[in-house]
Amino acid sequence: MTEQVQHTAKDLEELAERAGRELEDAPALEILRWAADTFGPRFCVTSSMEDAVVAHLASRVLPGVDVVFLDTGYHFPETIGTRDAVAAVMDVNVITLTPRRTVAEQDAEYGPKLHDRDPDLCCALRKVKPLEEGLRGYDAWATGLRRDESPTRAGTPVVGWDPKRAKVKVSPIARWTQADVDAYVDEHGVLTNPLLMDGYASVGCAPCTRRVLEGEDARAGRWAGRAKTECGLHG
Repeated sequence: MTEQVQHTAKDLEELAERAGRELEDAPALEILRWAADTFGPRFCVTSSMEDAVVAHLASRVLPGVDVVFLDTGYHFPETIGTRDAVAAVMDVNVITLTPRRTVAEQDAEYGPKLHDRDPDLCCALRKVKPLEEGLRGYDAWATGLRRDESPTRAGTPVVGWDPKRAKVKVSPIARWTQADVDAYVDEHGVLTNPLLMDGYASVGCAPCTRRVLEGEDARAGRWAGRAKTECGLHG
């Protein structure tokens, strides 16, 4: 691994834009190897524990890589179980972030079921803010975003600049299809959330996630019936 250097925000932005162009057609492992060599311990993977594909890929080039998981307090039990299994069997360091308020404290301050009345605020309190705080020690973070998941993600770069957090954002499987993901899972025996076998194509918080119907895109089961398609972590 090459020696990491300290980067200013301007350096990081220029680095992201250049890498996005140069690595556009590179395999996922090569993209992650670049990130590991460039940022070392200041690079992490974020995972919703829908599956552990990106965490598994990253562990192959950076054993012991930090895998950051947001425990919103609203997850399905299967999601928490997947997190625990990943921590137990993979060569990664799972870090669980939690919001400043428990669900009960949030209910007391904002009223119950904020996710039904103001899902944007609920996501901001339980996802966006905790992630911003949790990523402060890193220069770059990896996501499992794919262009084929929904129209809002069709332009996802493999390496881009995250202006909201002033960090490099790496999406090594942006060009993959669902078939590519399935093939990798099968080949390497990668852990996946059991809900993916029960009609859920995208797994988020339990109150705001439903099974998808035939012909719907993978994100259709998130905040169904609302114009909302993203929690704010990625747009």
